[in-house]
Amino acid sequence: MIHLELQSRIPIYEQLKQQIQKLSMMGILEQNYQLPSVRTLAREIGINPNTVQKAYQDLEKDGIIYTIPGKGSFIASKDSFSQEVKKKSLLNLSNCVESCIIAGCSQQEIFDTINNAMAKNKI
Repeated sequence: MIHLELQSRIPIYEQLKQQIQKLSMMGILEQNYQLPSVRTLAREIGINPNTVQKAYQDLEKDGIIYTIPGKGSFIASKDSFSQEVKKKSLLNLSNCVESCIIAGCSQQEIFDTINNAMAKNKI
């Protein structure tokens, strides 16, 4: 389910974080689903356990997962984090649009890019 691009400029922990967040928002990982342990997931996808730990810490900080000591990490209620995730995402989009405007992109180029991204990520 998790696919990492090792040649990407996006850090591996960030890619992992984004994918878990996306899978939970789409309902593929349902509320209270137990995630693999840090070591198990690191071994399965072939990355350092510290990288998985960093992703899990960020996900917990963002309210996407919760951890029960001695039991593991679980997907939190979608309602508890979806509004915060949307708010952050829209702020990121706004910042990106601002960067595009500064770089000289036209309104049509920005709209086309957004439409292509939406088409690519349809559920």
